[in-house]
Amino acid sequence: MVGQLGRMGGVRLRSVSIVLGCFLLVGMGAVASPVWGWPQDQPTEAPADTTAGVEPGSSEAEPTTTDGATSDNPTDSESTAPAAPEVDGAANTWMLVCSALVLFMTAPGLAMFYGGLVRRKNVLSVMMQCIYLMGMMSVLWALIGFSLAFGGSNPYIGTLEFAFLNNVSTYWEEGTGVVTPMFDDAIPRLTFMLFQGMFFIITPALICGAFAERMKFSAMVVFSAAWGLLVYCPLCHWVWGEGILYYGGDSAIMGGALDFAGGTVVHISSGVTALLCAIVIGQRAGYGSSAMPPHNLTYTALGTAMLWVGWFGFNAGSGLAPNGLASSAFAVTHLSAAAGALAWAKIEWIKRGKPTVLGACSGAVAGLVCITPAAGFVSPMPAILMGAAAGIVCYLACTTLKAKFRYDDSLDAFGVHGVGGILGAVLTGVFATRAVNDLNNGGAVGMIDGNAAIMGGQIIAVIVTIVYALVVSLVLLKIIDAVIGLRVEKDAEAQGLDLSQHGEDGYLFL
Repeated sequence: MVGQLGRMGGVRLRSVSIVLGCFLLVGMGAVASPVWGWPQDQPTEAPADTTAGVEPGSSEAEPTTTDGATSDNPTDSESTAPAAPEVDGAANTWMLVCSALVLFMTAPGLAMFYGGLVRRKNVLSVMMQCIYLMGMMSVLWALIGFSLAFGGSNPYIGTLEFAFLNNVSTYWEEGTGVVTPMFDDAIPRLTFMLFQGMFFIITPALICGAFAERMKFSAMVVFSAAWGLLVYCPLCHWVWGEGILYYGGDSAIMGGALDFAGGTVVHISSGVTALLCAIVIGQRAGYGSSAMPPHNLTYTALGTAMLWVGWFGFNAGSGLAPNGLASSAFAVTHLSAAAGALAWAKIEWIKRGKPTVLGACSGAVAGLVCITPAAGFVSPMPAILMGAAAGIVCYLACTTLKAKFRYDDSLDAFGVHGVGGILGAVLTGVFATRAVNDLNNGGAVGMIDGNAAIMGGQIIAVIVTIVYALVVSLVLLKIIDAVIGLRVEKDAEAQGLDLSQHGEDGYLFL
């Protein structure tokens, strides 16, 4: 036993050393990079006219400095600096609330959803994965991830323009005072960084559902960190950072793809990676011969409700403003989830004679996944069709497809997120309409408007995402397996990961 603990400690120490080494290399690279500069060296946005709409001579028209302070010499126009863009309080508040809602999806939402689906002896292990990823991925995003995803104009990968939150957080400028770098004319870049960072957290957490109950915690840590930087960040840059999949971008393949809130970036990438992890790591001991029912569907039902609510921030917040588009995204998100829950439960009712709580919960999540890329482009009635289709297709993927190929995707991460994300990306091209989002200045947007050509970009984005995520993930898994191993020992798996990996028990009633 002592020897086992010693070996486990060594493994953890080596994995931590690897991660710390990556941080050090990132820091050295950032300092050495020619694009690196301190905040005051970065160009600032063009100043906005904050006196627009104010009558000349009124007290509201006092000259201001770039930090909003009143000039000491209001009669000297040459000594008065033009005003910097001001933060829109309503828009900024909306985006901060949406950021909190997306974080709420990881924990408690996903933590409870996944926690209820595993066996009793592994409940803490999946919750720990969610909590730990909230911490680790947040730090990685601030250090380098945000910059790789949104820095510069290279169509393939971001630069180090925003590394260590350079020109993202507020800074002091002599003669000006506090400077707030703006993302647009309404919200600070820091707010945008926070919102996008919550997506960076939950995406690798989704993958954990595929290898639940059998992957080493240390291997999960190293894989998630590397996957986030090498898979998520490039995909995010391609789709949202004006890269090779950005809709209407100069470098876009076949015109790019519509992805409002992460059909490709979040769900397809995590879903196909989850399937690969399940295959590479192998089935759980006793899979197919021993019963492995969810130990607490109460947790799963509550987690589903939390995910449903949090998804409003995920989708409606992706418009980055509290406006009519946010209302539309909110509405279609809700209706798609509702239709998905009904469709999955109805299939069970027909085939088994009883609808289940697990089925309704799974259908709701499938509907939410499917509508994610389309939330800012489709109308409510097509959203109901999309949700119902997701409930049916994902049900078949989690039952018929999974049984046929006998892969052990423990919590159906691929069946719901991978399959639902692919379906949603394709149907986005079908139902996107200028009546919701006039992307083409009156021109047709999706097939429903008469633009069949958009389907080429949607399908290419799906293929590129699948191939890239699978190739990079396979390389990472093989390297990690060779260095520290992916899977826990048989005795540790039989004991349960709560005790073997964390030394704790989820249920101690004293």
